[in-house]
Amino acid sequence: MTPRPALAFVSLILIAGAILLILLTLLGGAINKNPTNKFYFLEADTTGLGTAAATSRWTFWNVCSVMDGHNACPKVHAAYPFDPKRNFGTSDIFGYGKHGVARSWGKEGTGSKYYLETRFMFAFVLIGLFFAVCALFLSLLALCSRIGSFLSSALCSVALFFQTLTAALMTAAYVQGRSAFRSSSRTATLGKYNFGFMWAAVAALFLATLLECVGGVTGKKSSERSYTKRTGGGGRGFLGMGRKKSTRSRGSFIDPERQRRMEKEDDD
Repeated sequence: MTPRPALAFVSLILIAGAILLILLTLLGGAINKNPTNKFYFLEADTTGLGTAAATSRWTFWNVCSVMDGHNACPKVHAAYPFDPKRNFGTSDIFGYGKHGVARSWGKEGTGSKYYLETRFMFAFVLIGLFFAVCALFLSLLALCSRIGSFLSSALCSVALFFQTLTAALMTAAYVQGRSAFRSSSRTATLGKYNFGFMWAAVAALFLATLLECVGGVTGKKSSERSYTKRTGGGGRGFLGMGRKKSTRSRGSFIDPERQRRMEKEDDD
């Protein structure tokens, strides 16, 4: 029995889990309800920085204040960038005022690097999510088809690529941002849920891609072994029928009447 259905089922669960984790990360900041109001990328002390609250949290959709340990998020904006100068409408954030954060944000006081990283991050996560959903549906086909395993693996690998890019950009932008805040003696922490969800989704998609490939390859080998057993190891003939060796002797093809005449002539 081929192990492909079992591998496809495990892959199906992994892909579904990755999609769930990505969706939970996307919902943080968009819905002010438990548990999504605990999800954020970075929390930092922003006291005295323009229009910022005392403590701010960045999500995919906005920068939120904190109330009783939960996000208190304003209006939603797609692909909201991590760029304190634009977020709070002040140049003090870059070290030009008494409340400023260290100049590590940029030599000329511009946060363009963080801005671009987080903007592209939003686009990549949506692309990865789309391919992950497509791979999920093809995983159902992989339960009964080797071709389905390979197709699902291909789409899953594309989703893995974009999800890895998203997680890498997230890490680069917010880890450096945390360091910039801390270098100005301000407290800053990474969001454990969002970081855990995003990297866990990468791991799940990687394992799903691997299992789908293994399922397709082992399914092929199992089919070949099954065919060999059915045909007894013989080659294929016309219309796939195995050739059978003739057991008749060459003499059996001679006309019996002609054989008797030849024997009678020999006697004469």
